[in-house]
Amino acid sequence: MKKISIVIPAYNEEGNVALIHQKIKEVFDGLNNYDFEIIFVNDGSRDNTQQKLEELSQKFEEVKFIEFSRNFGHQPAVKAGMDGALGNAVISMDGDLQHPPELIPKMIQKWEEGYDVVLTIRKYPKEISLFKRKTSDFFYKILSGLSDVNLTKGGGSDFRLMDANVVEVMRKFNEDDLFLRGLTSWMGFKQFALDFTASERVSGESSYNLKKMITFAFTGITAFSVKPLYIAAYLGFLFSGFSVIGYAAYVIHSFVTKTEISGWASLIMTIVFFGGLQLIILGIIGIYLGKIFKQVKARPNYIIKNKNF
Repeated sequence: MKKISIVIPAYNEEGNVALIHQKIKEVFDGLNNYDFEIIFVNDGSRDNTQQKLEELSQKFEEVKFIEFSRNFGHQPAVKAGMDGALGNAVISMDGDLQHPPELIPKMIQKWEEGYDVVLTIRKYPKEISLFKRKTSDFFYKILSGLSDVNLTKGGGSDFRLMDANVVEVMRKFNEDDLFLRGLTSWMGFKQFALDFTASERVSGESSYNLKKMITFAFTGITAFSVKPLYIAAYLGFLFSGFSVIGYAAYVIHSFVTKTEISGWASLIMTIVFFGGLQLIILGIIGIYLGKIFKQVKARPNYIIKNKNF
């Protein structure tokens, strides 16, 4: 009998953990030859999520939990669940039921067909605001353009299945700014994508606001690319060139029309030119610092306060 591990990060999900466990259990009751475990990762919740998880784990042996010492974020929570998973395949999904458990059988079917990773492509229902849909699409366009990974529109959902061999590779990553969606694309392996329609949150409020979305975008871009640093260098060359051309034209015009101010043109040209030159140098230094920065940090991605397995 093959075992499937379900990893669910939970932050203030006291009203959802029991319901998503019930939904997943109903799915596996209809699947033969598959055992399952659910690893909830309490990411520093401020409500009664931990109490609910402890109550669930006492009633159901398949329920496991990891409690963080504080809030470390969604991506470290998913990573922690993967680090502790023992299944032949691991499925990560959110705990707010926006990722439908009913899709799990199809994911397992594709895995059995030989795919190492089964991704999901999120489709938003009409009830989701136009702002949310447009900002999400814009995020993936910017990320694909500025980074070295290619994420299709809506293909960055953390609802995915990974074979145990892929999870073993994922465990070896200890990057400071984890971006598992990008790592999944970067690793390769044989992948397949399934479409799903995101549901409304059942209980509680989403903590994923615009600020976190922007922060997440910068994390994804800087984790897989130094292109922003190259852009800084290019801007340095650009402004330096504009200063030379623009102010040279002004100097010539001033001399021709006899309106020059003694010493002013040369001073401004010097300031602007060397300002652009400094930006070039800072951009180049930043490229090397960026490469070093991604290598030297060795702090853990998370700290476990308590767990039941």
